[in-house]
Amino acid sequence: MMKNIILLFVFTAIISCQNKEEDKATIKPNVLLIMMDDMGYSDLGFMGSRIKTPNIDELAKTGLFYNEFYNAGRCCPSRASLMTGQYAHKVGMGWMTASDLGTPGYAGDLSENCITIAQALKENDYMCYMTGKWHLTHEAYMKKDASNHNWPLQRGFDEFYGHLSGGGSYFTTKTLVENNKWVDSIPNDFYLTSEITKRTLNILDNHYTGENKDKPFFHYLAYYAPHRPLHALKEDIEKYKGVFMMGWDELRKEKYQHLKEVGIIDGARMKLSERDQVVMPWASLTNKEKELWAMKMAVYAAQIDRADQGIGEVLGKLKKYGELDNTLIIFLSDNGGTSDKAGGDLKYNQIETLGTAKTRQSVRKPWSNACNTPFRYYKTEIHEGGISTPLIINWKNGIKGKGQVINQIGHITDLFPTIMDITKTTYPKKNNNSLIINPLQGKSLVLSFTGQVYNRGPVFFEHQGCRGIRDNKYKLVSLGSTEVPYTTPWELYDMSIDRSETNNIAKLHPEIVEKMDKMWDIWAKENDVYPIDNRIWGEKIRTSVIPINK
Repeated sequence: MMKNIILLFVFTAIISCQNKEEDKATIKPNVLLIMMDDMGYSDLGFMGSRIKTPNIDELAKTGLFYNEFYNAGRCCPSRASLMTGQYAHKVGMGWMTASDLGTPGYAGDLSENCITIAQALKENDYMCYMTGKWHLTHEAYMKKDASNHNWPLQRGFDEFYGHLSGGGSYFTTKTLVENNKWVDSIPNDFYLTSEITKRTLNILDNHYTGENKDKPFFHYLAYYAPHRPLHALKEDIEKYKGVFMMGWDELRKEKYQHLKEVGIIDGARMKLSERDQVVMPWASLTNKEKELWAMKMAVYAAQIDRADQGIGEVLGKLKKYGELDNTLIIFLSDNGGTSDKAGGDLKYNQIETLGTAKTRQSVRKPWSNACNTPFRYYKTEIHEGGISTPLIINWKNGIKGKGQVINQIGHITDLFPTIMDITKTTYPKKNNNSLIINPLQGKSLVLSFTGQVYNRGPVFFEHQGCRGIRDNKYKLVSLGSTEVPYTTPWELYDMSIDRSETNNIAKLHPEIVEKMDKMWDIWAKENDVYPIDNRIWGEKIRTSVIPINK
């Protein structure tokens, strides 16, 4: 009798465990997609940046770190590719929302022949939320009486709080939208990063205490930090005063050594690139100049620090509701550090204004060159400094090899099909208006979640005449020009031994250049890249688009 009872208990326990595993396998995962803005490749704490990012560091430690993942080099193109799974030109966002340049690839407004991740997931019974920076609707439609056809709620999201535009002040922004309504006033203690975090937490609370608590969610958390201007909270700036007095030259060396030591880069295939030729040696600065420049970097670090604090609060909220393990968390940046010269020259007697609403400074090339260590160039360019992002994927219920560095090539268009894959969502052929939508151009990363080889194939780039193609170990790349045809000669790099792009081998291998040039040309024709357009900012044709009603 006792033996039968024991056998029954064991049998019941086995069945119970099997049922739990089956339930775990059938529960739809939540998706939290976090994007930073203008953050350099190696700006995170675990990468040796001296910036405190313990929450992001923990995501990397317990997740997967993708070391050769590419964005599209600038805000609008990256966000367009992220949201649609297609190359930016194919969905009208080859340049920016500031202008319609008169061709399909550069309309500056998200195409109707595509859908967003949110639009796809809604068909799979997901609740879809967004907080932060949108930047996918033409500037003509960022007005109170204009069409909202390309605002987040019209693109699949159930709730939205953030800004439609590319940016502005962190303290006095006047471009905020909540759902489909403009926010008319903000409190005196308003700080954009903190408010985006607060609204994210409110949305999660409402989700788990409301009628949709049993539904999975997709949340796109798009921080504006650390995009210019250099605006940060005083208590965060205090943490970094004096931290960067060693200067950009020493910081680059320090970061490079750290990246090698922790196994993020292989020193044998990636040496530290030379300091940008236009950047002055740190040792040549006066003490007052050093203090001023170090303060700029302190504010920049504070901006990232505050975003990391917010990410920690969001993770804590998911843990509170018991949803952290069942949430796929994706973290990346939209482009590399910027060479932007915003704010004009600041004098030493203005150092105390740094970080406040009184200035509109940026870190500029000297520090961005260090932010993108060990790479060359910056945001908008297609060299590694412009398009490389630290991608982190964390999902306790769905990945193996935690803390692993993945050296397989990936592209921002891959995140949409990855999310479709893990949520078991079918990608439609038509949108709600019965228009045929373009097929996804990215490839799912899911194989790499369990240590398998993810064979990406070639990835392509173009922005402001800067061109590029990465195919296995070779990368063909060029800078843009301000003169027609807006391009410069190709450079060729063997990325297996020279990912920092220090040895141009184009003249040694003309046959490879020719082959890859043809590949790029075919891609450009298929994706509305031609005619390439690089009429620089001051000369852009700002078309007067008539607001449409939909």
